[in-house]
Amino acid sequence: MLTSPHILLLSGSLRTASSNEVVLRTAAAVAPAPLRTVRYDGLAALPHFNPDDDTDPLPASVAELRAAIADATALLICAPEYAGTLPGSFKNLLDWTVGGTEICDKPVAWINAAAPGRGQGAEATLRTVLTYTGATIVEAACRRLTVDRGTLDADGLIGDPDAREQLAETLNLLAAPDHQPPAPPL
Repeated sequence: MLTSPHILLLSGSLRTASSNEVVLRTAAAVAPAPLRTVRYDGLAALPHFNPDDDTDPLPASVAELRAAIADATALLICAPEYAGTLPGSFKNLLDWTVGGTEICDKPVAWINAAAPGRGQGAEATLRTVLTYTGATIVEAACRRLTVDRGTLDADGLIGDPDAREQLAETLNLLAAPDHQPPAPPL
């Protein structure tokens, strides 16, 4: 279990070099101290959601997902739009969060990295599912950030200072004390 504040980075893409991955790797690189980020990389290992399997003991990959969410201060999602909505693999991840309480009241934001005029279907689906799970959507932290591959630096990160500043601001907004769930009663 991590003890310092950290934001869990959730990519909705299975592609290693996707724009969504570029955004989250850049977010990790610009995270202002002492804030840390942790990338979740178990998307491909999650089993297809089946309510019959949403019981103890959970499949190991699902238990790891829920533990990562529970340990996080907040969540930052960057997911592509596919056929007007979220890709099935990421919707599957979200389906696994419905039966648990780990995401309830957790501050969450997303970065839409789609080309201009695209991505609204993914955003709408995220809003619907996250609202249903009881997550706290931090509206001021949600952003649209188009990735121009011509501006990537030698490490494959976004080099544009304005975009990097927007990502750092998103992380700061997510970690702000007024967006954190109340402490459980003693």
